[in-house]
Amino acid sequence: MSSFKSSYWRYWDENFDANHLANAGKYSSAMLAGAARILYAAHPTPMWLGVAIITSIFATIYQLYWDFVKDWGFFNPKSKNKWLRDDLVLKNKNIYYVSIAINFVLRLAWVETLLHFKKIGGVEHRLVEFFLASIEIIRRGHWNFYRLENEHLNNVGKFRAVKTVPLPFKEMESDG
Repeated sequence: MSSFKSSYWRYWDENFDANHLANAGKYSSAMLAGAARILYAAHPTPMWLGVAIITSIFATIYQLYWDFVKDWGFFNPKSKNKWLRDDLVLKNKNIYYVSIAINFVLRLAWVETLLHFKKIGGVEHRLVEFFLASIEIIRRGHWNFYRLENEHLNNVGKFRAVKTVPLPFKEMESDG
């Protein structure tokens, strides 16, 4: 809720930049999907299952789009790095493609909250819930790396930051 409010107020503070309103919409879709899942848990009928699935799919697609396009700067069809962005920090491009796949898979963890795999190979449901919470923490850390990388490269491109920081001393020749 606080992220929604923050995006909404940034919309007003930054001269009605529609990106902030769209970001608030991303949080709204997540809250709507969460509410639908809670209603399905309270009333496990086929109708509420359908509502929970539809809202969750919509929220997931919205969040994946925002992750990849807005936060990471990927899926630029004009980029010199196919489906990525022009500037990359890591030299091995495959890491970015693997990261896209990892984020996609980890974003789908909500499926378990609807299907309730009570025991996966004899594992208790509480352990599954703990695992899902843990992978969400991992997903957010993983997401944050690429979000910060993209923000840094955008700042460098707009001359608000530099790519490398010169050290305050001269390089000395080794005695070797």
